[in-house]
Amino acid sequence: MLRAGLIGYGTIGKNIAELIRSKQAGNIELKTILVRNAEKAASAALPNCTITADEELFFNQELDIVIEAAGHHAVELYGEKAFSVGSNLLILSIGALADQDLHESLQIAADNAGKQLFIPSAAIAGLDRIASGVVGEMEEITLITRKPTKSWYGTIAEEKVDLTAITEPYCIYEGSAREAAKLFPESVNASATLSLAGIGFEKTKVQVYIDPTIDRNVHTILAKGCFGEVEIAVKNTPSKQNPKSSPIVAMSVAKVLKNLTAPVVVGL
Repeated sequence: MLRAGLIGYGTIGKNIAELIRSKQAGNIELKTILVRNAEKAASAALPNCTITADEELFFNQELDIVIEAAGHHAVELYGEKAFSVGSNLLILSIGALADQDLHESLQIAADNAGKQLFIPSAAIAGLDRIASGVVGEMEEITLITRKPTKSWYGTIAEEKVDLTAITEPYCIYEGSAREAAKLFPESVNASATLSLAGIGFEKTKVQVYIDPTIDRNVHTILAKGCFGEVEIAVKNTPSKQNPKSSPIVAMSVAKVLKNLTAPVVVGL
């Protein structure tokens, strides 16, 4: 059984904890959760799991893997720390790796510790095909993200457009994946994941839409290379508690954790 620690106990963190508790994430034991305010999370019914705001207590529990579900800043604060105490690290705030210095420092820290940095598929699909395709020549990769209006409240989108007045799809961004990941840290982590699987942050093209005509978060990947062409579209149901995200994100973490302890692994 692997010992896991979880950073963050918001909507996604709670979903991950429940999937581990219900044994849907393989042979994993959730030993501890690091939160900003331990009193607010104290009512969580998680037997044999310590909820703490003390990072030293959190990292001093011989964890096999640390799971980040708390935002870009948490990756910056605790990424290298996880490796330094001998843990593997799984991150959901993948957009943090758009910072090249942080990306490189985590790679070095993982290598020095003999550990791994895991990046789940989260909101998108087809990463196996993309990662296989770049073994040969890849000509182009584009991600088109469309989210309903309710998914954009509390983001930079409110500064750019009147969300209450939009009646048709509106392109709020078109450019590189690196800039998209920085501008929309909670909404376009998929662009960072795709970039890392494929041809990098600068070459990966991204279009981002506010779309009042849909009720799901839609990600479409277009790729062309020596392998041929691929078009992959996913329609994710937004989380009721946090429409910027989707239940599939926690499910993808469960899949990674299950792979770590399963005798047979499919779909790598």
